[in-house]
Amino acid sequence: MYNKKNTVIFLSIVMTLPVLLAFTLEESMQQRWWQRKRAEAPPKEFSTLQQEQGHTLEVHFKPGRSHNHPLMAFWIEDTTGQYLQSLYVAESIAKGYFRHGDASTGRWQPGPLRRPAALPYWGHKRGVKAPDGYFIPTVEEPMPDAVTGPTPKAAFVLTTRTGTEIPAVFNVLMEINQSWDWNNYWHNNKFPDDEHYRTSSQPALVYKATVRLADAGEKIMLKPIGHSHWSGASGELFEDLSTITTALDITKEVSVRVHPR
Repeated sequence: MYNKKNTVIFLSIVMTLPVLLAFTLEESMQQRWWQRKRAEAPPKEFSTLQQEQGHTLEVHFKPGRSHNHPLMAFWIEDTTGQYLQSLYVAESIAKGYFRHGDASTGRWQPGPLRRPAALPYWGHKRGVKAPDGYFIPTVEEPMPDAVTGPTPKAAFVLTTRTGTEIPAVFNVLMEINQSWDWNNYWHNNKFPDDEHYRTSSQPALVYKATVRLADAGEKIMLKPIGHSHWSGASGELFEDLSTITTALDITKEVSVRVHPR
């Protein structure tokens, strides 16, 4: 039986579909163009801890297809998991000051901001507790400039140095987190009353590589070993990554090598 209302709806869908397909295609083409341009760009080179007298490490980072201004930290532990030193920490976390940290005027402006869910595994490992109870630096007590800097927008090579009291075998770790990176499991209403979860989305991922000074010059890959607490409430490492999707594509490849002496 002819139904005028259903016919109008059907025709509306048919007429709208080409527009939606064109928009999706254009967005996909723009994304592929951006990924290609980013892949073609030479990696940014920068250094930290150049005043240290230990061994020189070189970290190579290649962004994945979901990379979009993540926060990250690199540090060293001994083989028992004891924190030894930070190698690099994203400036906004290390200083407690974000480019989009203050919305008091109705628009985002630079200002202090607490993000305990951003890099909680590193923060708890470092073990420095701020007066507000979070294990991240504050504007009043920031980390030194020697260990921090703006997060590179794409690929980078970090040259850094260890302290002199470094064991012959140690672990290099990276924690990385990207805001608003939701998926079907880590959706924006999973913990509606948790203000810190809302900015972490899929929790931060932790990568690790075991380094031997005797193998200087060898490229050693960092591999994901788990994710951090979704709101930074603890320093626990959750090894099950079955609920993590696009966050695993923030990083395409990350490796470290010790410079021969």
